[in-house]
Amino acid sequence: MSSSSTRPIASPYASVVVDAAQSTPTQGRSAWEPLREPMFRLFWIASLASNLGTWIHEVGAGWLMTTLDATPEMVAAVRTSMALPIVFLAIPAGVLADRIDKRHLLIGTQSILLFVTAMLAVSTATGVITAWGLLAMTFVIGLGMVVHVPTWQSAIPELVPRWQISRAVGLGSISFNLARAVGPAIGGVLIALVGIWSTFAINAISFAGVLAVLLRWKRRTTEDSRGRSFLSSMRQGIRYVIWKRTMRHVMLGVVLFVLPGSALWSLMPLYAKTALGWGPSGFGILVAMIGLGAVIGASMLPRVRSRLGSDRTIACAMGLYATGMLTLSFEPFWPVLLFATLLMGCGWMATLTTLNATAQITLPRRLRARGMGCYLTMMAGSMSLGSLVWGQTAGAIGMPNALMVAALAMMVTAGISLLLPLAATLDDA
Repeated sequence: MSSSSTRPIASPYASVVVDAAQSTPTQGRSAWEPLREPMFRLFWIASLASNLGTWIHEVGAGWLMTTLDATPEMVAAVRTSMALPIVFLAIPAGVLADRIDKRHLLIGTQSILLFVTAMLAVSTATGVITAWGLLAMTFVIGLGMVVHVPTWQSAIPELVPRWQISRAVGLGSISFNLARAVGPAIGGVLIALVGIWSTFAINAISFAGVLAVLLRWKRRTTEDSRGRSFLSSMRQGIRYVIWKRTMRHVMLGVVLFVLPGSALWSLMPLYAKTALGWGPSGFGILVAMIGLGAVIGASMLPRVRSRLGSDRTIACAMGLYATGMLTLSFEPFWPVLLFATLLMGCGWMATLTTLNATAQITLPRRLRARGMGCYLTMMAGSMSLGSLVWGQTAGAIGMPNALMVAALAMMVTAGISLLLPLAATLDDA
């Protein structure tokens, strides 16, 4: 995750120059270029394994709850217990990451995550796990992840040259979506052949892999509080996000995209089951196609953005996503349906990767984790609010109509996004 280029670097980044500084933009526009950096390559492989473990774990946790307490409320509570810390604690976690050495903080969180998931695997294998015990351990995992994610993301500019940050973020999206495409299937196979406990054991092993990479990471910088209290540091980060024009536009862009876009994620399981009459395997295919679309989009994004610029790339990607969602509302024949989900994967990845990378380049090193905490809070909050809104809308006017309204809303917000230009920090990358 990283910094530096052959062009002059603004002073906030001057203290994070690393070995990657020898790379130059003349090496090409490949989306895979950041993998040339040895430390980033190790981080990316570890991240892929961790993401895979997380999706495998999620399948295991959901299935385990159905064997402990099959009520809809308790099954839904598994995901809620993981998500709530992100909504409420991402900004404080970012403040912590800007005050404590990132490497030490990541090592600490990974150690806790390793211990809790290993304990969950053992308690499940021995049959002593309870429904509330599962929720408690899932909540602790959520707490660990809410500290890990902004810290991990804010470390990206220390592992690659500044001009490669957008591609590094894109590779992070590829890692996540590859894992999302195959992780649930692997989880299902493990549950059937080995047992539910194995899904948690795999996740524990993935945390051990990340821990091994972190122990090899030798940083040249560290964080300090600069004499500020915790609350003062939090206010400083929030003020920067509010008053810095580019960051303000990034946050508004997240809301404009995720609020209508969350209709897909909140309604897709029900859409697969009721509208299409597909079972779990069919739902898995839809998720896999979105993941595949995201991977394709990530590989094309550098070239597209170099032609269109960041602002038009975001507007076009939002339009692509809206087109896919509108197509779904007509419940088309399955080849058209799968192509529409592929388009949506491309649009989702291109929009959020561009916004995420813009935030990471704009934020000064000393405020980066706090800024990314604000970004994650805005994203999680928009997703939660959107899920509530579109669930209620689908109940009132029907699921196809809800998807159509969401698609039309995103077409409007895509136009609005052009009124909120980003700084041209990514347009030459």
